[in-house]
Amino acid sequence: MTQLKCENVSLGYAGHAVVTNLNFEVNAGDYLCVVGEIGTGKSTLIKTLLGLIPQLEGEITRADGLSARDIGYLPQQTAFQRDFPATVGEIVLSGCLGHCAGRPFYNRNDRALARKSMERLDIYHLKRRCYRELSGGQQQRVLLARALCATSRLLVLDEPTSGLDPKATAELYDIIYDLNKKDGITVIMVSHDLKTSVKYASHILHLSAESIFFGSRSAYERSALGRVFLERIEEEHHD
Repeated sequence: MTQLKCENVSLGYAGHAVVTNLNFEVNAGDYLCVVGEIGTGKSTLIKTLLGLIPQLEGEITRADGLSARDIGYLPQQTAFQRDFPATVGEIVLSGCLGHCAGRPFYNRNDRALARKSMERLDIYHLKRRCYRELSGGQQQRVLLARALCATSRLLVLDEPTSGLDPKATAELYDIIYDLNKKDGITVIMVSHDLKTSVKYASHILHLSAESIFFGSRSAYERSALGRVFLERIEEEHHD
């Protein structure tokens, strides 16, 4: 089932397009990685899919019952956010705000969902810890648990491993893959780590100033754009 579809979409700000004629669709259970060089519109795409900014042209359609508010979102962290003085439990529970429908307080179901999300990410034992006292990997687990409180259908992750050490990065990739394969949650992830992205993804959306690729991982690896980009990454890795 198609959860999200972009048809002839142009993205940008104040009438200035950074991406034009974008066409792709995301089906339930897909793991889509959005890759490309800096300035090609990856973050603009995420903001548009979340309804934070409008598309300039074209149509974006979502499955019935899936609104922008029902998408779990893990944004890039700023230094200010990493120093946020709240407990783990408070931050995860805030992911239920979209379900409150005007209620002034969280209810029993919200708290049960927050606990389930923390247990799923193995951070329930940290629920009373201050968020800013945690390691980078633990903080990302907290934010991912918060995103899970918003949805059981679609997660949008913007550079989720940025700033993490190799061990924490590998663990977070494994968690995201597990959520996709075992829990059936669709994943859209922006990543600069193309080598690892290709390993986990079912589909690739590559934004480039010259061209756009959308298709399966295997098709991407065979494409001219994919081969050039992957070879460049491999050369940089060996250097």
